[in-house]
Amino acid sequence: MINIIQIVGAFLVLFAIIDITGSIPIFLSLKHSGNKFHPLYAALISLLIFVIFFFLGDAALKLFGVDIESFAVAGSIVLFIMAFEMILGVEIFKNDASSGGSTVVPIAFPLIAGPGALTTIISLRAEYDDVNILIALLVNIVIDYLVLRYIDRLERLLGGTLISILRKFFGVILLAIGVKLFTTNLGSLIHSLNL
Repeated sequence: MINIIQIVGAFLVLFAIIDITGSIPIFLSLKHSGNKFHPLYAALISLLIFVIFFFLGDAALKLFGVDIESFAVAGSIVLFIMAFEMILGVEIFKNDASSGGSTVVPIAFPLIAGPGALTTIISLRAEYDDVNILIALLVNIVIDYLVLRYIDRLERLLGGTLISILRKFFGVILLAIGVKLFTTNLGSLIHSLNL
């Protein structure tokens, strides 16, 4: 069932974890170093990766005997780490932007559909309905496409300072969401152990 509150919640989580604004300097660096990329292809490939992982990730979890609550707790820890990266300006997860095919690697994967975002999309299933997550994902992919399409204009419009502020702001939001995801699913796990 479509729920606007769930869509907004899932959108904010995915927007913060994909961190398209924080990746603008990497996109600009790729462009300035002569690496060409196709914004539409990058967005579509990212969407395809997300959708495949969204529908097959659960089956993969069952194959390894992991329930969604345990995965959500693990995912929340990844969110904590990524939030600290954004807030403190440190790099824990390394992004290798040196490879040649910029559209697929590193833009579609891992900058947009990275490990943190893929972990998050499965973790969100413990919290939101599938249809709301998919709508939120689609809106995010459209925004990612627009950022890639108009990267030069965004550079002139925002400037380095505002991009840095946005990154830290969404880092705090991501940290709060990670805490909520952790406490909600840890409570479910503890409850199931008591039974």
